[in-house]
Amino acid sequence: MKILVVGAGAVGGYFGGRLVQAGRDVTFLVRAKRAAELKLSGLVLKSPLGNATLSDVKTVQQDQLTQHYDLIVLSCKAYDLEQAIASFAPAVGPQTLILPLLNGMQHMDVLQQRFGPEHVLGGVCLIAATLDSERAIVHLNDLAAISFGMPGNSHQARVEAVSQALQGAQFGANGSDNILQLMWEKWVFLATLAGSTCLFRAAVGDILQAPDGAQLIAALLDECQAIAALNGYPVGSAFTERTRKMLFAAGSTLTASMLRDVENNAHTEADPVLGDLIRRGGEMAHDGTRQSMLRLAYNHLKAYEARRARG
Repeated sequence: MKILVVGAGAVGGYFGGRLVQAGRDVTFLVRAKRAAELKLSGLVLKSPLGNATLSDVKTVQQDQLTQHYDLIVLSCKAYDLEQAIASFAPAVGPQTLILPLLNGMQHMDVLQQRFGPEHVLGGVCLIAATLDSERAIVHLNDLAAISFGMPGNSHQARVEAVSQALQGAQFGANGSDNILQLMWEKWVFLATLAGSTCLFRAAVGDILQAPDGAQLIAALLDECQAIAALNGYPVGSAFTERTRKMLFAAGSTLTASMLRDVENNAHTEADPVLGDLIRRGGEMAHDGTRQSMLRLAYNHLKAYEARRARG
């Protein structure tokens, strides 16, 4: 299977690098600057699961794409989606599957409209990683996994081929018959974590020490879960238990990457993570708390974005 990984940042670089280690046919679609970095220093992975420096990884630039790929792995930020689509579109052929590892659900609408539903897998990745000052990929914990599947459970033979290609590469690769449910559950968790840690500019443990911190996180979680249920994806009890353990752990240093974006004066995914969730809530009745925390967190981030744009 010929695999194209769009970008070689923290997420795409990590999973793509592990696939290279496992002997898969992987090419990274990168800009000229990143191609030069990889040629000079290799693709460097620093991870509790094992460090690696991968020399001579295959790269291609947008104007060099002359062939179709079987699988395209997409891990850009949501606000870069249109630019990413323009870059990899020539690589999409009749049998290509696109595996997006983006947050929220908005990207699914965009990709399906552009390429057709038969080309777009649903995907969820679990990893905490970043690029350090030397552009090495730093894996921040020992969690690394991808869940994927075709919405509607169609094209199962092609999905099984993807599963076989991703197995045995030092990360979990889990095919799912209910990928949209997994995507919605991750969205509920992420929106709650990002909304609360960005609104309070603090880690979970710090928020819990505020007089009403626990109640405010709970209100935000309830709002997000209610919207998921409204859209036909009520979260399960196992998800709720796992999520509450993470969101209400005393002393936790857990934050969302979106808070790190704010602290670094960077662009955020406020619109696809919080704004689109509000939109999908439609005219859901207000009961005094429902949606109020979500809207407050979203407006807080939009004010930050406006100030940032003003310079």
